[in-house]
Amino acid sequence: MLFPGLLSYCMSKAAIDQFTRCVALDLAPKQVRVNCINPGVIVTDLHKRGGQTDEQYAAFLQKGKETHALGRVGQADEAAKAIAFLASSDSSFTTGMQLPVDGGRNVMCPR
Repeated sequence: MLFPGLLSYCMSKAAIDQFTRCVALDLAPKQVRVNCINPGVIVTDLHKRGGQTDEQYAAFLQKGKETHALGRVGQADEAAKAIAFLASSDSSFTTGMQLPVDGGRNVMCPR
């Protein structure tokens, strides 16, 4: 997803995706799996620590109800469970993947 005015953020997300694929290829012969998650908006202190006021953060979370297909933002435990799955033997034949944990945000048209 692209966001105007956030070049560094967007580039870093793309870099992590490519890094995941490249490291997965390099480490596959050693049977090391490398995957990542691509989260949507997850409720954390990140935005407040970045300078948003309580009112701005509340508005940001409210907007998230419109930008995520499931009509809500995510919780940290939802991202953690996806990470635990990728780290577990349940995903033993998965490497080089970026798993969207975003409430369907990646399938919506940007607004």
